[in-house]
Amino acid sequence: MTAKRRLAEKQAAITFHCDRCYTDFSAAPARVEDDPDAPHHPWRYFGNCPRCSDESEQAKWERGLFKAWVNATGPRTDEGKAATAKNLEGHPTPEEAKRTRFNAMKHGMSARVATYFPARPDKYSFCEACTVDRYWCGQQPACSKQTETFMLHHAAMEQKKPGLLTGLHADFQSSVFLIVQMILQQIIADGVQIKRPVYRIDDDGKLEVSEYFDAEGRRHILYEEIQSHPLFRPLGEILSKNNMSLADMGITQRTVEREEEAMGFIAKTDQKNELLADVANKQADALQRLTQQMAQSREKRKHDPILIEHDAQEGGRA
Repeated sequence: MTAKRRLAEKQAAITFHCDRCYTDFSAAPARVEDDPDAPHHPWRYFGNCPRCSDESEQAKWERGLFKAWVNATGPRTDEGKAATAKNLEGHPTPEEAKRTRFNAMKHGMSARVATYFPARPDKYSFCEACTVDRYWCGQQPACSKQTETFMLHHAAMEQKKPGLLTGLHADFQSSVFLIVQMILQQIIADGVQIKRPVYRIDDDGKLEVSEYFDAEGRRHILYEEIQSHPLFRPLGEILSKNNMSLADMGITQRTVEREEEAMGFIAKTDQKNELLADVANKQADALQRLTQQMAQSREKRKHDPILIEHDAQEGGRA
């Protein structure tokens, strides 16, 4: 049955879109109204959203497809059919081939990612900030965001182009830097040293802090030995494992000296720096001496008897 004949009747399954929670879902219509303004398909469909129970109307894109299917006509003459067949020449283009490979790769990655991150809307910690439609996500074999990450890594490895992962690595490093910043802020707020009061738990499970009162009746709490802030250790591990030390970031005095040497300073044995201009002057002097030596060589050539005889013979032959 053609699409035109099929759309001449009411449909048993419709795709709806909920304007309240932005959910797309397919279901049998709960309510059907006549729509005489749409002669291609004179009915309007409504369904109840499975997520928020709000009444939803048929998705606009599907209504557009209904109209396109009814009004669409294919070639009827032999000339028209031949012209349509000719449109296939030259296909698939290189761009279409890449798109086909991308779709195949995405399908395969979805099957593999499903082993680790099957589609579970709002069940993962990262789902809260995800913008993917929850109903559409639930219909997929795997989390679409994780599938994209898998695809990027596989493409980078297959093509041997680590630059494809630059965006992911930039996001990761920025997140690490923000974590380090928050740790530093917490250490600064708490102080680099932590004092813990001496306490004990009695037989009834009640916490008692060790304290005493001096001769003037002032209350004093006993503290254990002063300890460094507990965040110092994880901070050091993050900095060392991510090459975020002063030397790695190029802001130590030795690194600055090396950069100066590379930009125009040459270190001498007496630990002094020789400006690049001095080296240029030496090169200019050497070139001048070379020019003088070349002039002297040409002058000797003019008075060389063997060369004079050779030039005379060659001139006579010409």
